[in-house]
Amino acid sequence: MSDDGEKTELAAFQAALAAEHAAVYGYGVVGGRVDDRRRSEAKAAYDAHRARRDALAREVRDLGGRPVAASAAYALPFAVHDPADAVRLAARLEQRVAGVYADLVRSTTGARRASAAGALREAAVRAVAWSGQSVAFPGLAERAGEGTGTGTDTGTGTDTGTGTGAAGAAPSGSAATAR
Repeated sequence: MSDDGEKTELAAFQAALAAEHAAVYGYGVVGGRVDDRRRSEAKAAYDAHRARRDALAREVRDLGGRPVAASAAYALPFAVHDPADAVRLAARLEQRVAGVYADLVRSTTGARRASAAGALREAAVRAVAWSGQSVAFPGLAERAGEGTGTGTDTGTGTDTGTGTGAAGAAPSGSAATAR
């Protein structure tokens, strides 16, 4: 792989890692507001995102990079006051993670691509479970009108390219705030 290809792959892994950091944070909020009936689902998703986050950090190190650190806090895309808001947030988190994994699929080959496709599939399935709706092309359809992981998304209050808030939450204190 060329140096440019390796840089692109590393950047995609860093973006996915940042998305997982934001998803872990977001699921902390979801778990605190979701009703008892869906709490175990939120916990399972939280654990899955933590595992993916840890695997991505290892991949970044294997590629010679320094894993992007999690922010201390993230601004959510909307206020979460009740269980219905928590469910909406969980769906949004999964849609955002799916979008970032779609970028990772495009940037990788072989076993890394297969792993990214698996992560995309898992996020898409969780998004459907939370929202009750599916899309034809998970990870792509949700990004209509958004950035492709290389810039700032101004439509939703999330940053998709700086490696900080790709999963639907922006770092606290950033220009991207909850709307």
